[in-house]
Formats: sequence, structure tokens, C-alpha cells
Amino acid sequence: MYLISDKRTVPRSITLVWVLFNLASSLCFSQELSQPIHQVIEELDVKVHMRDGIRLSTNIYRPDTTGKFPVLLMRSPYGNGGEGDKEGHFYARRGYVVLIQDTRGRYESEGVFDAMQAEALDGYDTQQWIGKQAWCNGKIGTFGGSYLGFTQWMPAPLGSPYLKTMFPTKTFSDFYKDAYLGGAFRLLRWSPWSYAMSRPYNVDDSFMQNITDSAYRMIPFIEQDILLGWRIPFLRDWLAHPQKDPYWERSSVGDDYTKIKTSIYNLGGWFDSFQQGTLDNFMRMTSPDIDPEIRARQKLIMGPWVHASESRKAGDVDFGEDAALNTSELKLRWFDSQLKGIDNGIMQEPPVRIFVMGENVWRDENEWPLARTDYQEYFFHSQGNANTLGGDGTLNTNAPKNEIPDTFVYDPENPVITPGRDEPIDQREVEARKDVLVYSTGLLKENLEVTGPVKVVLYASSSAINTDFTAKLVDVYPDGRAIRLCEGIIRASFRNPEAPPSAIRPNKIYKYHISLWSTSNLFKAGHQLRVEISSSNFPRFDRNLNTGIFPALDSTFVKATQIIYHSKEYPSCIILPVIE
Repeated sequence: MYLISDKRTVPRSITLVWVLFNLASSLCFSQELSQPIHQVIEELDVKVHMRDGIRLSTNIYRPDTTGKFPVLLMRSPYGNGGEGDKEGHFYARRGYVVLIQDTRGRYESEGVFDAMQAEALDGYDTQQWIGKQAWCNGKIGTFGGSYLGFTQWMPAPLGSPYLKTMFPTKTFSDFYKDAYLGGAFRLLRWSPWSYAMSRPYNVDDSFMQNITDSAYRMIPFIEQDILLGWRIPFLRDWLAHPQKDPYWERSSVGDDYTKIKTSIYNLGGWFDSFQQGTLDNFMRMTSPDIDPEIRARQKLIMGPWVHASESRKAGDVDFGEDAALNTSELKLRWFDSQLKGIDNGIMQEPPVRIFVMGENVWRDENEWPLARTDYQEYFFHSQGNANTLGGDGTLNTNAPKNEIPDTFVYDPENPVITPGRDEPIDQREVEARKDVLVYSTGLLKENLEVTGPVKVVLYASSSAINTDFTAKLVDVYPDGRAIRLCEGIIRASFRNPEAPPSAIRPNKIYKYHISLWSTSNLFKAGHQLRVEISSSNFPRFDRNLNTGIFPALDSTFVKATQIIYHSKEYPSCIILPVIE
């Protein structure tokens, strides 16, 4: 009997020997982890000077012994821990000096918090200060997730000689691409975060819970902070710049990835709100223009996780016990290897590890996207009545001929509501709406693996001069559950990424490319593959009011009649990355 791996035929006996060897090696290497042998000295609220004189509050946790040690740095706007900080003590006991710093304008640090804007220079200045301390051996590693991952990426191109490695988790390095998707503002991701990061100390959680939905619906949208009762200058800045203009340069690595000379372990989740940022970071650091030695020191792991968890369950799906990850042990292995030179086997492992949902197994790969991907077109079909789950929309690999297009009315005063946040949640309530088109395959006769970037090519017209089109990829279970895998949006005025935004002509047919980001999912035999098309996904994205007026200043609602075409001339489809 034989197993197939990377198109080579391998005898099962050899494969078994290889698996046993790797298992034995892993057990051996696991004993090489740094052990908690030290007591910990704490130095709290140490003020580190930036080049402009601002002082940033920094907590230091280090082994209670003499000598020089590798340093781990985390920079956070959420507070720098305090006495007995668990993460600081975890690594300090194992022979690291740990610094946790309040970013500019947060908690005990001086200055004004202007989100994303000061992290490059402040991060670099902090690294330079660390390198000159008596307890530093000249090697720094950075860690942290979300905003804390962003604070790692921004100073990296500045080239501190002390920075040796990074472990960014579920994060991004180009803020514009994570603030806007297809020209639409990511409201659910960034507005509540902005509210929380700017709220006065006397505002309690109950007020925030009661006001948030009304703030989302504030018109004009740029004035949502007026409803809250306090100004949020950085949120207004984001909404005032829906195009990628010079405003965004200080919050992006830009074209400077070639200046990054460190090893990097990227950790992301398929349902994380920064999923594509994590994948983009890895792809950019493994592109041909990166020095081969640096390129060989990049790692990526993608699990079935939401933003704040690496557990087995997300939303309405339990992915099994293997889906959970001990991130502390993984980070320790990485830093032991990169900062202490311990040969624990992590660098001998393939550069990419992905969790294939549906099959619920981990798989090692050599690159992302996978080189063996077969991109297949699944076309939309109907007789003009694909509205709702009960409509006649179908999906298959047969190119359409002459078919009646589908029509729906998008009313921005009654948008399609986002179920949950980012987690995989049943979509059937959404699919009951007349303004949602549903295209489904029949029951699959064989398993179908979809792993990689997903895109919808949509031919559509609108009665408006600007509007939105949304798309979702859904896995339909035998019991009827319709589980969202990935989704995207395109603002009609942003249909051409190579040109400035421009209005569309009412009732003219345009071709739209909608990125749904990526996934890795085995659609099992007996399941169905489904695509949803609509014009809103609120409050995940801000509403397009269909007027063509500057979005953040618009205050007039206009209904739009949307027509989706699927014919020989206009073959709307989803392009799936199929892995045989």
C-alpha cells in the first residue's frame, strides 16, 4: 500500500519510519527547552527616553543573577503588566530579560496616543536603548499579537543591530490594508477598538455596550464620536482618508521589507480579523527579492482560530483537540533556537504549517500559496430567482450560457447584518433575506479541498453611481448548517486598484474582483459548497449610502437596484484554490 506526498510515491513502511523518527526527534528536542531555574528581579516603571524627549514606561523582568542575557521585548497600548506579570516571569525564569512597555500616550507613558503613528521610531529607539544595557547580550527578540505585532513590524526595517528575531501573532504591517478592504471601512474591527482606546476613565462598560450600535449607525459616519461624547481624532483621520495616500505611510512597512534582516515566526488564524495581514507578511518576507539567507528563516503557522484564541472551538464549530495550540511553548522553542542557539529542531521543520478544516488535521507545506494549487472556476447559475436560500441559484464548474440575471434591492437603511464577529457562524438567518443571492452546489460526491486565496469575479450593474458588492464562501453541512469560511467586499468606486476611485454609470455592467482572503477547508462528501452575494455586511463594513458622496460625510440614503449577471458574455464565478 502506498501514500502520496508531493506527487511522489512513498512506501507506507518508509513513511512510518519517517513519522517515528520525527516523533522521537520531537521528544528529544522537547527536553531542550529552557528550564525555569531562575528567581526574578522586577524593575517597574523604568522611563526610557525617545529621541524627542518623551519617556515611555517600561517594566523589566530579569533573572536574579549576574551576567548578560537575550532580551524579549513587547510594546503594548493595553498596559505593561505590573508586579508578578505572568509572561514576564515565565521567560525571565528561563534565562531571558523581558521588557514590557506602554506605547506612547498610554497608561504611564508620556506623550499623545495617535494610534499606529509613532511605533516605528519609538520601537527602534527602545531597541537601541536595550542593546546598551549591562544585562543585554546584544540579542533582542520581539513578541506579541494584534497591535503588539504591529509594533514589531514597524521598526524592523530601521535595522537595529540588536534585533535578531520576531514572533508576531495575528497582526499586520500595512494598516491601510487592514483598515479598508476593497475600499470599504472595516467598521466592526476598528470603530469599537477606537471607542475603547479613547474613552475617558469615568465611562463604564455598560455605557459602551448601550451606545455602540447607535454609534455604528451614526450619519454622517465621521461624527460617530459626537454620539459617544468625546472626540477621537485618529478615527476621524482614518475616515477622512479612504484612499491609500501619504497619510498612511507612517503606519506601513511599504517597500522596505528587503531591509528586514531577522528571522520571523508568523502565527495566524483562518478566522482572525488580521488573517490576510499575517499571510501577506510571510509572503512578502519569502518573495524573490528577499536575501535567500533571510528568506530561509521565515515560518508560518495558520490554525482554525479567531483573533483572541488558539483553542479547538470557534463559533459554531469544534475542530477537535488537535486544533488547540500551546503558544507559550512554541514561542519558547523559537526564542531558544534564535537567541540561545539551542538546536531544538524547529529550524529543520518545513516553513509552513496549516490546519485543514473539515479534515481537522495539521499539514506541513513548503510555501504559501501552495505551488500545486489548481485554481478552478465555479460558475453562478439561476433562472433569475437566486434570492434567498429557497431560490433557484446553483453553483458548478459548467460555464453559463444564456441565463436570466438575478436582481435585488439594496437598502442602506436595512443592511444585511453580520452574524457574530469573525467566527464561523451559521448563515441561514442571513440567507433568508431577499437581498441575499444564494448559489449552491449539489451534495458533493467526493471530498473537495480548498486551500489558498479565494476570489469572486462578479459581473454586475447598479442603478446607483456608487455602491458595494459583498461575497461569502460557505460550507453547508448535512444538517443544514451554513458555516461561513471567508468573505470580502468591493466598493464600486474602487473597482480598479490601479486608478483613483471613480463613480460608475448607472445600469452599466462592470466586472468586479472581490478578494475573500484565504482559507483551508475540506468540503466533505455530502456537504455543499455555497456562495452568498449581496451589497452589505454590516457592521463588519460601513454602509455605502449609494449617493457617490464622500462616504464619511454622506447623510442621504438611496436604494439601489442591483443586477448580477451569469451568462456566456458575463460569467460570474468564484475561483477556488483546489488541492488534489
